[in-house]
Amino acid sequence: MSIQLSDRIQRVQPSQTLAISALSQRLKAEGRDIIGLGVGEPDFDTPDFIGAAGIQAIKDGRTRYTPVDGIPELKQAIVDKFKRDNNLDYSLNEVIASTGGKQCLYNLCQALLNDGDEVIIPAPYWVSYPDMAALAGGVPVFVEAGIEDHFKLTAEKLEAAITPQTRLFFINSPSNPTGVAYSREELAALGQVLLKHPGIVVATDDMYEHILFGDTPFVNILNATPELADRCVVFNGVSKAYAMTGWRIGFAGGPKTLIQAMKKVQGQSTSNPCSIAQVAAAAGLNGDQSFIQTMLKSFEERHNFVVEAIGQIRGMRCIPSDGTFYSFPNIEAMIAQLDGIETDAQFAERLLDKTGVALVPGSAFGMPGYIRLSYATSMENLQKAMDRIDSMLR
Repeated sequence: MSIQLSDRIQRVQPSQTLAISALSQRLKAEGRDIIGLGVGEPDFDTPDFIGAAGIQAIKDGRTRYTPVDGIPELKQAIVDKFKRDNNLDYSLNEVIASTGGKQCLYNLCQALLNDGDEVIIPAPYWVSYPDMAALAGGVPVFVEAGIEDHFKLTAEKLEAAITPQTRLFFINSPSNPTGVAYSREELAALGQVLLKHPGIVVATDDMYEHILFGDTPFVNILNATPELADRCVVFNGVSKAYAMTGWRIGFAGGPKTLIQAMKKVQGQSTSNPCSIAQVAAAAGLNGDQSFIQTMLKSFEERHNFVVEAIGQIRGMRCIPSDGTFYSFPNIEAMIAQLDGIETDAQFAERLLDKTGVALVPGSAFGMPGYIRLSYATSMENLQKAMDRIDSMLR
């Protein structure tokens, strides 16, 4: 029997970041000396007090189904977090907890988009935005902002991309993969454009909110343009700042109509996120936040080393990141110097094969000619990795 797959699934591309991670693990299992700079997760352990809360939840028998959108104590912690950190006021029926931030975003696309609706996605972008839109029948509309634009979408480019079919706009700051963050003024300029188009819903992905360098406080597009509150959904989670990637808890806050529709989607897909992880996430959000600064200091030190090292490698150039644990250097000049290499994907494959350094090609993020380099690893690994990358030309 020949099985005919759906049109929608054939529009979806496998995640290149997960593919690189899987290949790295396979090569390691074969005994290869692999340095992984592709995975997007902190190399720190989950703080002890958060783990202890999860263990206690098991001991207390909190292992049963929970409300679809999260236990009351986690939802209250989410409400309190939005007020404390972002000065945003939500009620309990305006927030939802899901199995990672990715599911929250997926829920929104399923709840909002109809076939043919356009979704504006600044490029470079996090790899899953286009495919989540496509799975909901949406049409991704990419607006490029390269290194010369500091990887930031301008108000003029946003205005030019909007059509009568535009239904959703994604923005991610600080950004995966570039590490850059928009200023309040830049966000306000984008917000003024969106105010002229009341049919567009805004999705602000703030997953790297707490991994921000320097003294400038975090700000999102809703902070910069509060008038968007009736059609802006704010996404976040505990994966990055709390080193809880495997616990799989993300959350969102927004207009009740949208959040309740997202809850309906979740109720017919995964239902509630893991009960144990919910308790642990609530402990993280409510507990001492000082450990975040410990991670942040390490990430900034590694960032400074990587940016300086890239500057010494012929054919690579990058701009400093404002946060996250990524650098996104341009390698077009390096590719031009390598025989048999024409694309960033080929470069990444040869780099892994010849030097054992795994990273993700920029084409996975909609920006060919670049690579994403994660410095969520030890300084020793980073020093070895940068030497190996330099050896590609030597």
